[in-house]
Amino acid sequence: MDYSRPELADKLAAEYALGTLRGPARRRFENLLPAHPGLRRATTDWERRLETLTASTPAVAPPPRVWQGIQNRLFGAHDALQASGSQIGQMASDAARSVVRWWERLALWQGAAGMATAAAITLGVMLAQPVPVQPPIVVVMGAQSGAAGNGIQPASFVASVSGDGRSLVLKPLSEGQTVALNKALELWAVPAKGAPRSLGVVSQQNATTVLRTALLKDTAAFALTVEPPGGSPSGQPTGPIVSVGKLQL
Repeated sequence: MDYSRPELADKLAAEYALGTLRGPARRRFENLLPAHPGLRRATTDWERRLETLTASTPAVAPPPRVWQGIQNRLFGAHDALQASGSQIGQMASDAARSVVRWWERLALWQGAAGMATAAAITLGVMLAQPVPVQPPIVVVMGAQSGAAGNGIQPASFVASVSGDGRSLVLKPLSEGQTVALNKALELWAVPAKGAPRSLGVVSQQNATTVLRTALLKDTAAFALTVEPPGGSPSGQPTGPIVSVGKLQL
């Protein structure tokens, strides 16, 4: 998927900002953000557009009948006209105790509301603070002139690896280049010791996104080889190396 397309980046950023991008798709989008400036810009633009929806609503005082209804439900309605003198005294005493209890409950609710407000403010501050993003690692892969011949052209590429090592974007430095006709171009992670690991077949002319859990683990360089269509049949490089870039951390 070409995440450099503005239409695709804007669509994914909108779904991410609105919260409709969920599950693995949302996690994959978050992993791609460090390596894609276009995705980050689109996401920032959408978040700014939606900021007005998070503005607080002015407080509105409820009408008196609302409070009267709450008191009636909590303490019951009394008909003072039908009560005797002693009953009136008892009712006054009960009412006083009810008012005290009511204020105690109100204080408890206010305390709980205050704690909830403080928690909401703390969460808001945490969400407002930008999450530290590790800068991408850029590897320039120089052309290997020794690969020229038999219809194979040297070519240069640039690999941008996210700081967390979970995504890589490979782009050719020359537009419209073709390394080899009727052949595949395969990307390899080359360790300091041992056999290289295949990262899959990539495009010769367009940007390619590679997703792995540990692209940088035991990787000293990246290399591109020419292979049969579909990639190396043996799982190891078989064709000439057309481009190499050393990883420097």
